[in-house]
Amino acid sequence: MGSKNKLKRFSENETFSNVIQPTRDEVIKGFFLKGKWASHFKNENPIVLELGCGKGEYTVGLAKQNRDKNHIGVDIKGARLWRGAKTALAENLENVAFLRTQIELIDLMFVKGEISEIWITFPDPQIKYKRTKHRLTNPQFLEKYKHILKPGGLMHLKTDSEYLHGYTLGLLQGMGAKVLYANHDVYRNEGSPKEVLEIQTFYENQYLEKGKPITYIQFRIT
Repeated sequence: MGSKNKLKRFSENETFSNVIQPTRDEVIKGFFLKGKWASHFKNENPIVLELGCGKGEYTVGLAKQNRDKNHIGVDIKGARLWRGAKTALAENLENVAFLRTQIELIDLMFVKGEISEIWITFPDPQIKYKRTKHRLTNPQFLEKYKHILKPGGLMHLKTDSEYLHGYTLGLLQGMGAKVLYANHDVYRNEGSPKEVLEIQTFYENQYLEKGKPITYIQFRIT
């Protein structure tokens, strides 16, 4: 994407009512929506997060399927989440918001138990050992998720990375988490939830064209 297109999207994001872009300092000093997301959505419906939402396909797709829930896509790359925000506005999806921030700050964006469900869709698996701290299902991140999730809140990991799938399953077993469902090839093995099969991201389509299996885990850490 050219720099002019990026600048245009950054500028449009500033005008979108469904895009929130706090600075790092604003988050650390006290994020204004922490514990008050119901005021943004103007209802008390459950909140579902998509972490590393990219173009927002899952956030928008889930919002269409679940109008009784509020959906927030989180990503640091504004030029990508612009697509999802624009689509949500065009389709009058009032249960959608996009939060541009670092996922490492996620526990500063919500109070304890404010989130009902978390989706992690096609994150960078960060396979190299020195990149473990950036892996979105490492123990440190899971602790952050545990803090903001309601008791019994669901987590979902959908990825093309067999490494990340296996790493996460092993980690969950070691910490005594409850794995509700795991599938190493969702389109060839039956039983996956409909939202796993019916919603596909930009990157997922690329992986499927290459014949890569798509894996999925549903689990609880609270």
